[in-house]
Amino acid sequence: MSMALGFEDDIGPNPLDLVEQLVAGNDWAFDRRSDEELAVEVPGRWCNYSLYFAWRADMAALHFTCAFDMKVPAAKRSQVCELLVAMNEKLWLGHFGLWEEEGLPMFRHTALCASPAALAPEQIEDIVDLAVTECERFYPAFQFVIWGGKSPKEAMAASLLETVGEA
Repeated sequence: MSMALGFEDDIGPNPLDLVEQLVAGNDWAFDRRSDEELAVEVPGRWCNYSLYFAWRADMAALHFTCAFDMKVPAAKRSQVCELLVAMNEKLWLGHFGLWEEEGLPMFRHTALCASPAALAPEQIEDIVDLAVTECERFYPAFQFVIWGGKSPKEAMAASLLETVGEA
């Protein structure tokens, strides 16, 4: 995924200003709900992803989620939770979770900043790239469990199968 950042030298202390520049530079649809919240729609290979950024100045933390465009049926939630554990074992940063109320799987990450200005534009790009890359990587596993009738273990094996060479 290649992203552009319309970066300006004079950026205010709110890291959501950086996020908004990244989003605008990529022509992604977004809604700046307040000084503390920003929602974005990002196209992916498998689906569109809903990104949500929340800035907590009192904690100097930028919370980020990347939700899949899919709902987990109630009958499959226990299997999906087992799948989430297996997926999280493969991650170095962030984690996958399930928004129970909505039945939405999502990737979550929080970046701590010594000060709002300490968060570099490249870090914002990296957070978004990491989330979308991991969501794209594991999207098939969700499909295998929810619609394909596979166990979480089978779904992980099938979705992480890497091809070698060219046909």
